Amino acid sequence: MNKNDFVVIGENIHATRSLKRNGKRIQVQDGVEGVTFVDIEGNQRFLKIPEWYTQTQPYQQGQIKHFMIAVSNGINGNSEEAEVGRRYIVKEVEKQIKANSKFLDLNVDEISYKLDVQKQAMKWLVQVVEGASTVPVSIDSSNSEIISEGLEVYTGKAGPPMINSLALERPETIDIVVEHNSKVIATAAGEDGMPSNAPERLSNVNKIMDIISRNGIPLKDVYIDALVFPISVDPNFGNHYFDAVNLIRKEYGPEVHITGGLSNVSFGLPKRQLINKVFIALSINSGIDSGIIDPIQNKIYTFNDFGPQDQAVQYAEDMLLGKDDFCMKYLQAFRDGLLG
Repeated sequence: MNKNDFVVIGENIHATRSLKRNGKRIQVQDGVEGVTFVDIEGNQRFLKIPEWYTQTQPYQQGQIKHFMIAVSNGINGNSEEAEVGRRYIVKEVEKQIKANSKFLDLNVDEISYKLDVQKQAMKWLVQVVEGASTVPVSIDSSNSEIISEGLEVYTGKAGPPMINSLALERPETIDIVVEHNSKVIATAAGEDGMPSNAPERLSNVNKIMDIISRNGIPLKDVYIDALVFPISVDPNFGNHYFDAVNLIRKEYGPEVHITGGLSNVSFGLPKRQLINKVFIALSINSGIDSGIIDPIQNKIYTFNDFGPQDQAVQYAEDMLLGKDDFCMKYLQAFRDGLLG
């Protein structure tokens, strides 16, 4: 596969994303903490951390959920705060598109536990992103009502939207897909939980594809999320994903897209970018043609990009292929300074 054909679904505009409070982007101005950034016009800007956020557990744990703050300021802040929030989002749109995103995944679920606030936030975010973007949005939520709210204000000037996601536990989302003629991410999750292996993933995909087929959605508009889980939890999780991708590709052929949250695999481990790049290459070999990733941090790699004697790549590959129980060899290599 040509890497230019790989469909990147840029995941970064998400209310869960965080910066380290002690990181270089967090500064203090006039006694107030905030995130520094340069807007698309080249002006230095400062996204203030609001008082309410300093009372939250993530803040106490040293995490600054910057997109949560930007969107919250957009819907609740004064005019100046809302404008800075808008500019922060617009700058990220520019960065994600420059990094070759074909869709921009938007998620506001963590903004609030109140559904009306979540709906308001999604509507605001879709309008801001569409106003600045040359690629379509991917509206991401565990609640179909939030997805519908975002699509109500999406005009489609950059192309049909994507819905993330259709799942067996909420099949009603198919009606929204049909109504808006959208692309759709369909997950391999079951009605009652996550699959434990590749055959279970395929079984769930077959059920969700029956729903898709009955509603006349063409395969070229379908992106199957084969579900990536952290390799630190179970050494078999990498092979479960690769095997599932292979089975799905054999079952549905080249027209359907296969994707996944690829950076999930490295959660909780050091040198995440190393793990991610090797996982992306292994996943492409298995048959994926898309990924839900931050393309700024995670480039699209194939094994042609790696040197034949790249020891760090070998440690990561062995771990991802289930040859390193509990990631012990990889972690020892990290402690020994062998991962670069």
